[in-house]
Amino acid sequence: MASQSQLDTLIELAQTASDETAKRLGAALRVTQENQEKLQMLNGYRADYAERFDAAMAAGMTPMAYRNFQAFLDKLDLAVKGQQQVLLQAQQRSERERSNWQDSERKRMSYTTLSNRAQQQAQQAEAKRDQKAMDEHAARQAYYKR
Repeated sequence: MASQSQLDTLIELAQTASDETAKRLGAALRVTQENQEKLQMLNGYRADYAERFDAAMAAGMTPMAYRNFQAFLDKLDLAVKGQQQVLLQAQQRSERERSNWQDSERKRMSYTTLSNRAQQQAQQAEAKRDQKAMDEHAARQAYYKR
């Protein structure tokens, strides 16, 4: 079994790795949230513009104004689709980072468990040594009192 200092070193390294993956996960989650908000903003803007288009159509508009409105709506649709792709990629990155963080936490916890077991075994061995010493002392005391 590895010595306690070796386990402590492994735990420190695993903790550092876990901290780094947690930072990357946090950054990925922030990017995902920002992209979600941008998509909601684009969808809202597109809905508002579509309402304006419908109102202008009801009021009557020139063919040129109709083409301009329609071209801009097409551009907004393209922007929404692009933002959906960006959001999907950000979500996938977040999932990868979450998986990486879980792996590093699992590793850190494994080392911690090993360390705890080693400490328990050392304590048990110490208790056995203490008990043996006490038994030997009591036996010597009993022998000399006879």
